[in-house]
Amino acid sequence: MSTPTTTAPEKAQAAPPRPRTKLTWPVALLLVAGLLIIVSAVRLITGADGITSTGQMSAALRLAVPIGLAGLGGLWAERAGVVNIGLEGMMILGTWFGAWAGYQWGPWVGILLGVVGGAIGGLLHAIITVTYNVNHIVSGVAINILALGVTRYLSIFTFAEADGGTSKQSPPIDSLGTWTVPGIADGLGDLADKHWFLISDLAGLVGGVLTDLSPLTLIALLLVPFTWWVLWRTSFGLRLRSCGENPVAAESLGVDVYRYKYLAVIISGGFAGLGGAFLALVSSNIYLEGQTGGRGYIGLAAMIFGNWMPGGLALGAGLFGYTDSLRLRGGGENVHAVLLLLVILLAFAVAWLVWRKKWLAAGITTVVGALLLVWYLLSDEVPSQFVSMTPYVVTLLVLALSAQRLRMPKADGMPYRKGQGG
Repeated sequence: MSTPTTTAPEKAQAAPPRPRTKLTWPVALLLVAGLLIIVSAVRLITGADGITSTGQMSAALRLAVPIGLAGLGGLWAERAGVVNIGLEGMMILGTWFGAWAGYQWGPWVGILLGVVGGAIGGLLHAIITVTYNVNHIVSGVAINILALGVTRYLSIFTFAEADGGTSKQSPPIDSLGTWTVPGIADGLGDLADKHWFLISDLAGLVGGVLTDLSPLTLIALLLVPFTWWVLWRTSFGLRLRSCGENPVAAESLGVDVYRYKYLAVIISGGFAGLGGAFLALVSSNIYLEGQTGGRGYIGLAAMIFGNWMPGGLALGAGLFGYTDSLRLRGGGENVHAVLLLLVILLAFAVAWLVWRKKWLAAGITTVVGALLLVWYLLSDEVPSQFVSMTPYVVTLLVLALSAQRLRMPKADGMPYRKGQGG
């Protein structure tokens, strides 16, 4: 009796999928340490001491917080299966409501109303996408446009008639204040000013986190592990994530999918509104039309870069905040040093792609790295016209290199009707 033979196509179909390498904490810490060593070496080679100074890191943290909060908002919504392009509009609502309430009753009330303003935008997005099943992208864009019009209209009847305000900006708002860890921050700042290899860079990094901290910054930092704990360590989080992976199966197990989607998107709007309130009450102590500057979209990009995980999201927000702070502190000189840093990182990326036998991606990355190296060698400073583009270019470059390892929730953005699995 002859045994059946397996054809080549059947073997290909039966082949198990290649296992994904999980990033463990020891490996992540080694990667961070290696990156710090590379940055320190670049600082010594270029002489751009400002790229790891205490002031640089402190500014980077302030710039990263609103992006990270918007990214957390996107994470909550998309883990429940709702794409939230409307984060920008929800941030805009947060800036206006936060500034209006902060001007009337103080900054802490402003924070609360900023969250409420963003949550209202989230509720509207949930009604449109969950109940009426409208395309998530269309709904998000509509909310962004609506938020611009609503805040402009409200400003005409509130800020324009107040002392020191106009139709495009609010009067000055009382500050929440800042806090510096006594003794430790000063010592780390002095150590960073010595410009020693690695030691001073590490001191600048830690010192920046402990210098001129706003209470809202501390709250935002704590929200990252809090989000991880709720979504990955509680039954509530398990049910919410099941709605973004397989809502039909979740409903068959008794999960009220609509309710969890509504809660996720409203919380998402609240996070984005908190990020907007941070811009108005901490970053500038004033509402200014257009001050979000696309940070809602950048927060969404940070979430994607972080592979829909809180820790990776925080790294993505930190990356953008750091590159944006380079633009504000040191300008062309610091960005010129970053060109060399990018060349080195791209060289490692090429080696990784070659090892993975991804020849086309390796070739394209090699060409990009070579062009950056030529630019670095033939110039002493980056033109001011390019400096303002640096955060966006770096973000796009990192997203392009990391896109092949991303895994979004399976039902993210997909239409769902209650009872459709019956």
